[in-house]
This record gives sequence, structure tokens and C-alpha cells, in this order.
Amino acid sequence: MQHKLKGNMAACVCAKHGLSSSKTSRIYRLHRSLAPSSVCIQRAAEIQSVRASTNATVASQHSEKYCLDLVRSRDYEGFLSSLLLPVEARRSSLALRAFNVELAQVKDSVSQKSIGLMRMQFWKTAIEEIYRDDPPNQPISTELCRAVRTHSLTKRWLLRIVTEREKDLNDRAYRNIQELETYSENTQSSLLYLLLECLGVKNVHADHAASHIGKAQGIVTCLRAIPYHSSRRKVYLPMDICMLHSASQEDFIRGSREQNVRDVVYNIASQTHVHLQHARSFNHNVPAAATPAFLQTVVLEDYLQRIRKADFDVFHKSMQNRNPLLPFQLYLRSWKKTY
Repeated sequence: MQHKLKGNMAACVCAKHGLSSSKTSRIYRLHRSLAPSSVCIQRAAEIQSVRASTNATVASQHSEKYCLDLVRSRDYEGFLSSLLLPVEARRSSLALRAFNVELAQVKDSVSQKSIGLMRMQFWKTAIEEIYRDDPPNQPISTELCRAVRTHSLTKRWLLRIVTEREKDLNDRAYRNIQELETYSENTQSSLLYLLLECLGVKNVHADHAASHIGKAQGIVTCLRAIPYHSSRRKVYLPMDICMLHSASQEDFIRGSREQNVRDVVYNIASQTHVHLQHARSFNHNVPAAATPAFLQTVVLEDYLQRIRKADFDVFHKSMQNRNPLLPFQLYLRSWKKTY
């Protein structure tokens, strides 16, 4: 009787424990179905990571396209030259040229010098932030930051371009040809030094060539802009050369095609030729890897030939037309690896 009672009690205890175990199991399964598992959490993290990566890729593509479109519309010859660079330097070249275009158009796009100074200060600050790897959320800044990281670009050249463009906001004519050459060295030559860094070239002869080509580029840019500036009643040509040939600012504003005006253009254009000759005197010592950065010499040669045919009349209608053979000429020079 005592054994039977113990058996019944044991059965009751087992039944009770079984019921409790079953209830606990159901609650545990319900909890698992409601609570996110580690797999779900990991999956959500992966989705977030993919979305972030996709957004970053889209933003990067937008920045790249922005720079490409800006250079193509405002610096077509620089755009063509960039396309002929090695793949690893092409995107960085477009970023640098977009940066140069952005700064160059400040002078003509602001109504007050103070506004221009604010924009230049923005770029000075942006460069400092780029070198801290924290660029502003702006397409050109984003692309510049990528170029700096990729090629370890020298900050001094970027800052020098901004500083010189800032000085140019004074909106006055150059006092002499040397002042124009200094401006060209600090802007156009600095850009070429950066392009050489994108190409991985560190060579003193290449730097010397870049210095002279940059000066030639700046002088030609000044000549090409005469009709545009004259239409806005502005003249930036070296005053010493204008005085030498008795050509007044009003002569250029009126679009005069008299001999004294042509003599001024001839004198200034001759300096371009001199700088090209100096640049080519280093040709045998400049590494072939540097020549893609100097494709702009094709553009300079083309301008000098056309201005010569127009008898140094910058207002001649032929000077306003784009050379349709320029892309082919640039490609041919790129293939020959010469400048």
C-alpha cells in the first residue's frame, strides 16, 4: 500500500513537471518567433551596409560626372587632353581642371569683390579640410579629396592657385609682361605640376618644361579673352606693351583692328612662342611619362598659327571658331609621346 502511494505521487510529480516543461517549451518557441534572431540582425546589418555602399557609389558617380560636365563645357581643350591621359590619372585630372575652372569663373560671376573673396576663402578652407580627409559635401571637393588620397598631391600647389586667383579679383590690367607671366606661373604652371604628380613623375626637367608651358598657356588665355573682356569694357593686357605701341584701352574696347593694336598682340604672342621654345629645349631630358601632361602645347601651337594667319587681329572672325581637327591633332601628339 505504501509502495503504491509512492508510485501515484511520483506519477503526479512527473505529470506536473511534464506539463510545466511543455508550457515552458511553448513560451520559448513563441519568444523565438517574436524576438529577432542573430541571423536576422546580421542580415539587417548587411542590408544597411549594402545601402550605404550603394549611396556612396552613387554620390561618387555624381561627383565624377559633375566635374566631367563642367570641364567639357568650360574647358573643352583641357577635357580632350584629360581623356588622353592614362586611366589611373584621368579622373584626377578632371577633378583638378574642374577646380581650376571653378576658381577662374569666380571673377566674372560675382558682382562684388567681397563675395569673390568669400568664395576664395571657402576653397582655402576646403583644401585644409581635404588634407584632413574631411572634405565639404561638394562635388569638386569630393573629387579633389579622392585625387589627393590617390596621388598624394602637394597642398602648396592647390593653395597657390587659390591665392593667385584671389589677387586677380583686384580687376586691373597687368603692369607689364612679367606680371602676367607670374600670374600664369602661379595658376597654369601649378596645375601642370599637379598633373605631373598624378602621372607619378618627379623630374626637375619636367618641372622646368611645365613652368614655361604654363606661362605660355596663361599668355594665350589672356589673348583669347580680349574680345570677351572688351565687350564688357575691360582690358587686362600688359600696360607697358600697350604704351610701347601707343595703344589705349579704348582701342581694344572699340575692337580696333589698326596696326598698333595688332603690334601689341604680336608682341605678347611672341612671348608665348619664346616660352614654348624654352619648354622644348628640355625635351631630351623629360621622361616620356610626363608628356601627356603637356598636350596643351598642341592648343598653343594651333592658336599661334591661326593668329599669324589673321595677321594678329584678335577680333577676326576666324579666331572665334573652334578647330575641328584639334581632337585628332591631340591624339596624334599623344601617340608620338612628344610635346
